[in-house]
Amino acid sequence: MIDLKMDLLYSRERISTEITRLAREIDRDYQGQDVLLVAVLKGSLVFVADLLRALKVNAAVDFVRLASYGSEMQSSGIVEFRYNLETPIRDRNVLIVEDIVDSGYTLQALYNKLLIQKPRTLRICTLLDKRARREVDIEADYIGISMDDGFVVGYGLDYKEKYRQLADIYLVKP
Repeated sequence: MIDLKMDLLYSRERISTEITRLAREIDRDYQGQDVLLVAVLKGSLVFVADLLRALKVNAAVDFVRLASYGSEMQSSGIVEFRYNLETPIRDRNVLIVEDIVDSGYTLQALYNKLLIQKPRTLRICTLLDKRARREVDIEADYIGISMDDGFVVGYGLDYKEKYRQLADIYLVKP
């Protein structure tokens, strides 16, 4: 494993508290309705699993896999669709579940691709929102934690496919 210098940024307890809050907000907004969670692989895998367990509304899950980082610490701005939805979304409530919104390029590309498929509703949920890095005009409807700039790993977030397994989120020191 690559040895990065890291500081604990968000504990598993803080993450759990935010997920519980997000689930309550989503339950309130989708009360009496079904919702399809569209998880963005690979980073949101841990988050969507915990969020799904915290929800009370009927929720199904499907996955997309996008790439814009490669092995770098910042987005290239070019979004590659590697795996698309299997579930039709026309006239369904769709909630994109993202681990982190950074530049916004990846999320904007996915949002626009799903929007043309005419879902009933299309919203965005992110665990981490890094507004200081936003380069496109897109905002999440449900935000777990707003953070300052910095590269983070753990709780599904990686660097060169490492560190996803960490239960907490760490800030990588330069």
